[in-house]
This record gives sequence, C-alpha cells and structure tokens, in this order.
Amino acid sequence: MSTRVEHTICTSYTRQPMTDAPPPHPALDDAPQDRPEADEAPAPPPPPPVPPAPAAQPGRPRTALAAVTGALAGAAVVGLVWAVTADAGGDEPATFTLNGSFTLTDEVQRDGDGGCAGRYDSGYDDIQEGTDVTVYNAAGDVVAKGELGASEEIATGTCAFDVSVADVPKGETFYKVEVSHRGTVELSAEEAENGELAATLG
Repeated sequence: MSTRVEHTICTSYTRQPMTDAPPPHPALDDAPQDRPEADEAPAPPPPPPVPPAPAAQPGRPRTALAAVTGALAGAAVVGLVWAVTADAGGDEPATFTLNGSFTLTDEVQRDGDGGCAGRYDSGYDDIQEGTDVTVYNAAGDVVAKGELGASEEIATGTCAFDVSVADVPKGETFYKVEVSHRGTVELSAEEAENGELAATLG
C-alpha cells in the first residue's frame, strides 16, 4: 500500500509600493483650450456694419430756391422786353396802302354817272371803275389786290382814275402794279409807299 503525500505550495505575496502605479491622467484643465466642445455650435459671424445716413445739406434748398427765383425773374424780363418790342412795333404797321392814279388817253367816253371809261367798241372797254389792280413783289408774286376808283374826264379824250390798294406788305425792294391785263408798271419801295403811282395807257 503506497503512501500519498500531498504537498501544499505556498506562494508568498509581497505588496509593491505605490510608486510603481501608472501615472495619473492629466487634469482636464491641462487639455488644449482651442478644441471646441462637441455640443457647442460655432458663433455666427457678426452682421455687416450699417453705413451712416448722409448728413443733411442745408445749402441745397436755398440753391434751388435761388434758381427758381432767378428763372422767374428772367421770364419776367423776357416778357417785359417782348411787350415793349410789341408796343414799339405796333406803332408802325407792316403794310401800307399804295395810292396813285391811272390815266387813259385814248378812246374815252363818258359813263353817264359823271365819270368816264374806255369806249365799249374799242380795245379799251375793260378800263372803267372797278377794274382789277394787282400788286406784285420783286419775285413776281401777288401781294395785294385792289381796283380802279372814281374816274374823271380831266381833258377831252383823257380819263383819270384813282388807284388805292390796301394791305401791301412792306419790305420789298420794288413793286409792280398792273391794271387789268395791260402790263405792269414798276415802282421802288419808296415810290410805292409815298403814293407816287402815275400810270398812263393810250
């Protein structure tokens, strides 16, 4: 019969000193400060600056008022000058009456009313009171019309008619006057305005 020997193994434990423990974790306040917290959103950018309101310029209303006042004064001066010019121009008409005489020296007869005319059976039967008188300007344009006026037998076989044509425009260098269709007589502007028409037929 064998004998069983049991051996007890004892392991001694030696406690290590605390100096062999791992180094402690760094404190939170030693962590980098520029790392944002996980649950903190970044701040929005600031709004753009508002430009300042323009300063009031008190000089402008005065300038505008001065401009309006000047314009009104200028208009008043122009109106006054126009009125003075119109009054000055109104004293002298722009037209005149062409006066003179027309004399028929052939084939004359009495008209029975104290006047005279060309004989009805002659080539002058168109010469009588009321016959057309036409005034032309230097360019040959008709500028006025009238007619033969009162007639008078101033000598045997001679009949004179008054001529008066109103509203002849001034400003021409010369005028031409025609009685009926008998051709024209030329007058200078001075002669026409002075009533120096003296035309003769016959």
